[in-house]
Amino acid sequence: MRRSLKIVFGVLLIILGVLALLTPLTPGSWLALIGLEILGLRILLERKIISIIPHKYRRKVRNLFKRKVKKP
Repeated sequence: MRRSLKIVFGVLLIILGVLALLTPLTPGSWLALIGLEILGLRILLERKIISIIPHKYRRKVRNLFKRKVKKP
């Protein structure tokens, strides 16, 4: 149940983000990016981008994609 709810919520945010981009519905076309993050497509895109980049630049690109964790 939880996984299906997560998928529905992610797709809904993507749809709202695209609608916000096409219309002045909200100033938040960023909703599509949040929906992609929820669905985990960031990981897929990261792997695809890294596979295209030459080996000597891959470490720098991986560092860009790393999530920043705040230490208490």
